[in-house]
Amino acid sequence: MFSGSNVAIVTPFKNGQIDEKKLEELIDWHIENSTSGIVPCGTTGESATLSHEEHKRVIEVTVSKVNKRVKVIAGTGSNNTKEAIELTQYAQKVGADGALVITPYYNKPTQHGLYLHFKKIAENTDIPIILYNVPGRTGVNMLPETVIKLSKIKNIVGVKEASGSMDQATQIIRLCGSDFDFLSGDDALTYPFLAIGGKGVISVVANIIPQDIARMIELYNKGEVKKACALHLKMYPLMKAMFIETNPIPIKTAMGIMGKIKDELRLPLCSMKEENKEKLKKVMKEYGLLQ
Repeated sequence: MFSGSNVAIVTPFKNGQIDEKKLEELIDWHIENSTSGIVPCGTTGESATLSHEEHKRVIEVTVSKVNKRVKVIAGTGSNNTKEAIELTQYAQKVGADGALVITPYYNKPTQHGLYLHFKKIAENTDIPIILYNVPGRTGVNMLPETVIKLSKIKNIVGVKEASGSMDQATQIIRLCGSDFDFLSGDDALTYPFLAIGGKGVISVVANIIPQDIARMIELYNKGEVKKACALHLKMYPLMKAMFIETNPIPIKTAMGIMGKIKDELRLPLCSMKEENKEKLKKVMKEYGLLQ
């Protein structure tokens, strides 16, 4: 159901407000550049700093602008199960193709608590749900056995895995089977995950190189593994540069340098340190994004 290069799209701001016009421009640009799906209101979209009204508005604008040209996977997670249900129901109501639901953060639920959380959301919605495991952000790691148990629920159709563990990824792919959509949550691991049966990525770096991420996955799926690997190795330094500071600071900074958006963030995220910005520019120049 979900595969290929799905961009965890940034939320552009202008003078503290969501820049809807710029968001729509970015969506068109991504569709023109082979992106398979748009993922609004994820970590890269600064969902933690959006009000519920803003969160819903970004999803609505995205669904409307995409207009079924590609998939829309709306970020609808919360550390409050009731709020996650509300946001997921809203995404379903406005026509999103799927919901990306992060593991509850800060409150550190047990594995059984995680199971009950996602089960409750699934029982109260019909939209396809992708689980999102990113322990470096949330403080809790959803173990393979929990993912496997959840995969048996009808409308839980995949996982975005960002634990960084090949072992964990292998267990999930092996035991959930090919009908369960395994998406990389880490650009640098997309190619290795494809090799063990992954379907694609929800990508940060695709915000600036959408065609190259899409091309790598296309090459791999066509059996042109060496070409896909060469492209992965070329992109690798740029992928790593997106985490010189906390995401989405570097990607928004890069997009600002390229003139795609204003590199405006919301506190507690702040502008990139000048020395790190120079490191980022160097990598971008070496890649060919800057003169």
